[in-house]
Amino acid sequence: MKTKYGIVAALSLAAVIAFAQETKTEKTDKSAPLKKIGALEATNFFNKTMIVTGKVARVSIRPKIVYVDIDKAYPDSPFNGIIFPSATNQFPGLKELKGKDVELTGKIAEYQGRPQIILSKSNQLHVVEQKATATETK
Repeated sequence: MKTKYGIVAALSLAAVIAFAQETKTEKTDKSAPLKKIGALEATNFFNKTMIVTGKVARVSIRPKIVYVDIDKAYPDSPFNGIIFPSATNQFPGLKELKGKDVELTGKIAEYQGRPQIILSKSNQLHVVEQKATATETK
């Protein structure tokens, strides 16, 4: 009987140690710079916090949700930024995003088999400044 309790205690201790190590690893990972990926790569990184890059193909503003389609418009969009009404005030000028290169930062979630990031803070959406080429500056 004592052996059974000893085994249970040892397994419990091992589980606590494993959890502590996992938590420590997660904290370390959060301090590392986030990896940038393209919209098509996002399906490989569900439940990971990443920076997804691409061009805004469409912004659909609806009463209960805003969709920011990346690279292609719905239904062919490989990735979406989602903004709920409680956060729309964090993102002025949504309509002007179409055609702009952007970076969306956050945890990649899966919704109906498609990757998306829920955008709730303005620092999650960054418009990438396009550098002028030599021919554009002349």
